Amino acid sequence: MAFPAKFPSLNAMEMTDEARRTLVRVLRVAFPHENFPDAPYERTADKILVEADTETWFRVALIQGLQSLDQLSEGSFCSLDDDSALRVLRRVEGTEFFGFVRRTAVLNLYDDAEVWEILGYEGPSFDQGGYVDRGFNDLDWLPEPRILYPEGESLPELGAGAQVSPQPVNVADESTNQPTAEQADMGKVKK
Repeated sequence: MAFPAKFPSLNAMEMTDEARRTLVRVLRVAFPHENFPDAPYERTADKILVEADTETWFRVALIQGLQSLDQLSEGSFCSLDDDSALRVLRRVEGTEFFGFVRRTAVLNLYDDAEVWEILGYEGPSFDQGGYVDRGFNDLDWLPEPRILYPEGESLPELGAGAQVSPQPVNVADESTNQPTAEQADMGKVKK
């Protein structure tokens, strides 16, 4: 790791195009998604650079970290294969540099509209009334929930369009974690 006392010129350095390319490569290796194009990683790198420009400490940590990656790579970090690059990142994962990159990337990479589309996230819905009435149950990759009711109990009213079929429950089976009819009386529920 390069330190400002040893290299006072770090305080005045600007980020270069090469440093940006290295940062994009760091993001690709640290947050690997084969189906993500380069654009979300590049936008995230740009946000990290903007954040680094607002605070001298972050800028110095970022510049030092990127220089250290090349030193640890014994050449260019960008030229390493994915496995080698990951090994280099593991060596710096406890540094201020990597913590800054990770914090900023997590908040920005996964808040990118293009990433949302790739992952199947439709975006926030609070401004559209929430998810209950617009797509709450449209995740086709989740299994159907199992709702169990003891024999003889009636199903609660669920509203229009809801479909729940009762499944008998063995009241002696403790693994269901369902109260028996006797326990359902609030005075008899064990705490």
